[in-house]
Amino acid sequence: MLLEKYNKEVIPQMKEKFGYKNSMAVPRIVKVVINTGIGKAIKEEKLQESIANELAKITGQKPVPTLAKGAISEFKIRKGMAVGLKVTLRGKRMYDFLERLIGATIPRIRDFRGLPVKSIDNGGNFNIGIKEHIVFPEIAHEEIKFILSLEATIVTSAKKREEAIELFKLLGFPIKI
Repeated sequence: MLLEKYNKEVIPQMKEKFGYKNSMAVPRIVKVVINTGIGKAIKEEKLQESIANELAKITGQKPVPTLAKGAISEFKIRKGMAVGLKVTLRGKRMYDFLERLIGATIPRIRDFRGLPVKSIDNGGNFNIGIKEHIVFPEIAHEEIKFILSLEATIVTSAKKREEAIELFKLLGFPIKI
């Protein structure tokens, strides 16, 4: 549905506004990367599994552990220890996740007044921070051990920030200016 909207509505409007001659020159969403830090669960294997299962429910894909690049003695972290989880979505899963994010998840965020436009960087990437993963409809509140915070990075092929802002507006992201 979001892909159809992109093809039927967004491409013609972007071509008209920015003067693209070819449809392939119009910026598009390349991938979505969702990541979280494990935090207190670094030592507990069962808690890490539960976090991985919840992230898999949200994204529909098994997460990959991110490893520490160096040792930090104050936090009792060794080089090569798993300190977070990430998922990279492309294709159909990416568009399905974005539809759920725009349509169901973002409206459930407490005291939500729009996504800040400053979250879009000069490369056209959109970084969204989610404080509580329980806003996702896939998560059952009864089964939660503790609340996670997530970061979703939406990577586009836009060359300029203005192109990316227009792309996200046309796709239906609730951006406040």
